[in-house]
Amino acid sequence: MADERARHFRRLRRLRRSARRWSVMAGGLTGTAAVLTPYAGLGLPDAAWAGAAGSALALAAWRWVDLRALAARPAPPALDPAEAAARSRARLVAAVERLPAGPGVLAELRRARSRLALRGTSAAEPWARLDRAALTLGGLAGRLSGLAEPAVREAADADRSLRELAERVASVERALRLAPADARAPLAGAHRELAAQLESGVAAYERLVVAAAGYLAEDARPSGEHVAASRLAEATDLLHGVASALAELRAVGDPLRSPTR
Repeated sequence: MADERARHFRRLRRLRRSARRWSVMAGGLTGTAAVLTPYAGLGLPDAAWAGAAGSALALAAWRWVDLRALAARPAPPALDPAEAAARSRARLVAAVERLPAGPGVLAELRRARSRLALRGTSAAEPWARLDRAALTLGGLAGRLSGLAEPAVREAADADRSLRELAERVASVERALRLAPADARAPLAGAHRELAAQLESGVAAYERLVVAAAGYLAEDARPSGEHVAASRLAEATDLLHGVASALAELRAVGDPLRSPTR
């Protein structure tokens, strides 16, 4: 949604420019009609000038009335700077997403921002492993169909859950650094438990990616020789045969190469 305050003042500026423009036009048409109107009476051209002048005067008056009515209304309150920045960022993200490579660029920026936020915590290394595994699975997901589709959906849900868990681990770790000595022990225990859950979850995700790659390799591997290789071999044999036949025909047609009797 656009800024209502900015829209209000833009409308005021447009009305002011329109009122001034019609006022100047009405004054010019009125002066022209007054000069060109003959003293003996009004003709058809003079009536046209007078009608145009009257219309311009009426439009100018309406514009000034609209301008005064709008100016009398209180302007909408200004947006909070944080809300204005959020709206500007949302508009920028929407514009980038409409570009051909926009979604990929935004995804990479989000990953980089997340890595930067977790830097210096124990969740940074599992996060990097999860990111590599997710990118690998993303390259395989388009070819994982049939029985593998439920596993791909489960992997997407697990990816979101593990990323949230990594952020929770980092938050608890930062709070642990600030905690007093008497409250540090239970918080450290909770941090160790969350970190262990993150490590086991990332390891399970990596095993899933390896299993998906194995499934794809077995599904794509033919039982015997690859069809493309067999077709290439047949085409090669055919070309060799055609080349040999052409060589024999050329030898028969050349008397110098014919065998002597």
